[in-house]
Amino acid sequence: MSTNEILDELIELLGAHAVSVGDEINPDDLHDESLHPRHTMPLAVVHPSTTNDVVAVVRWASEHGIPVTPRGSGTGLSGGATPVPGGVVVAMHRMNSLLRLDPADHVAVVQPGMTLRELGEILEPTGLRYPVYPGELSGSLGGNVNTNAGGMRAVRHGVTRHHVLGLEVVLIDGTVVRTGGPVVKVSSGYDLTQLIIGSEGTLGIVTEITLKLSPALPHAATVLVPFATLDEVTTVVPSIISEGLAPSILEYLDVLTMASVTQAAQLELGVDAGVAEKTLAYLVIVLETRTAEQLDADLIALAEHVTEHGALDVYVLPPHAATQLIEARERAFWVAKAAGAHDIIDIVVPRSRVPRFLERANALAAQYETFLVGCGHVGDGNIHLSIYQPDETRRADLLHELFRTGVEMGGAVSGEHGIGLDKQKDFLALADPVSLDLQRAIKRAFDPHHLLNPYRLLDERPMP
Repeated sequence: MSTNEILDELIELLGAHAVSVGDEINPDDLHDESLHPRHTMPLAVVHPSTTNDVVAVVRWASEHGIPVTPRGSGTGLSGGATPVPGGVVVAMHRMNSLLRLDPADHVAVVQPGMTLRELGEILEPTGLRYPVYPGELSGSLGGNVNTNAGGMRAVRHGVTRHHVLGLEVVLIDGTVVRTGGPVVKVSSGYDLTQLIIGSEGTLGIVTEITLKLSPALPHAATVLVPFATLDEVTTVVPSIISEGLAPSILEYLDVLTMASVTQAAQLELGVDAGVAEKTLAYLVIVLETRTAEQLDADLIALAEHVTEHGALDVYVLPPHAATQLIEARERAFWVAKAAGAHDIIDIVVPRSRVPRFLERANALAAQYETFLVGCGHVGDGNIHLSIYQPDETRRADLLHELFRTGVEMGGAVSGEHGIGLDKQKDFLALADPVSLDLQRAIKRAFDPHHLLNPYRLLDERPMP
């Protein structure tokens, strides 16, 4: 069967309005936000509107042996949505509806193309929210599921897998399977929902997501705390958690990252000049409570605690400045990208070991003559480092040593961005071989011909 005949078959299945080929393909559908874009051209990009459309696509692809790459909003950072030459991209943006909202049960059922911003706007009048906050509100919920996205609120609210109750998934043979459901506890068989979350589109295509919602807390304050050393910042974090203050956001930014993001946002935080001169790192802490009285008490306790642990000052930001700072922190990746960063990594370690990891990272940076700047969700040990090293060999060696250090400290190569293509080599080299064998067996059970998002994650074959 010729290529044109195969494409004609696809167009007949979905309609010409749902299939883009050649020059019709939107260039934005051919990459994510990885700093290492691969310029590949798929056979087609399809735009399904229903689960039945997805079923038709994967059956067609399976029959012809065509690789399938699921795509959300393309906000991923690891090359996970990179098309396969001659494959088909399944772009989920048209599947962006709210299917059901049950305020009494704190449950929403959505299609995977819905973005975090769209869901937030729907939930705003209800007093409920979806608390996962990976920083890019244009990100799709399907993409969040595929990478188990985390973000700044993970320290209190957890990551995607803590808020997904069930899924509808299309398997590579076109079978539709439902996992979980609108209940908060299940002890009945294997948890397929959790297996799919974080699988980066390699096991099936998510077409429906059942989410657990949380009440929005009406009283909040953002606190900026400067320290003279990064070690003081990272050392105080476990003690803040132990105090029971339950911050919703607990971020660190080194002084260069803070200067970069505030300058890009044209944001003035009002830090005293003498304090700023001594500061090498900042904590950004958001506290949320039900009552104003409890918030005031928590702010006093927090200020006393960080002061005892070396804080140079404590600033409770006005609401407008607080919103601007959180938004500026969200843009840290874009600022680093614009500044010419060659890599941005998201290693995670136990939070008590963050000081040791950063000490080792700085020593490695000196050894490899590399400039590092960083920030991160330090409340849960997720460290984001921007790496400036143009020499590819030197940079690859440094990255491997950083990943190895994180794994040896009980952490993992990726805390939230996923493995994709960018971190695949190091992930496979450092992972437990027994675990990899088991994961590959699971992959074979779901996708025996390796058609779902191939050549990444566990599949070490080179991209054609």
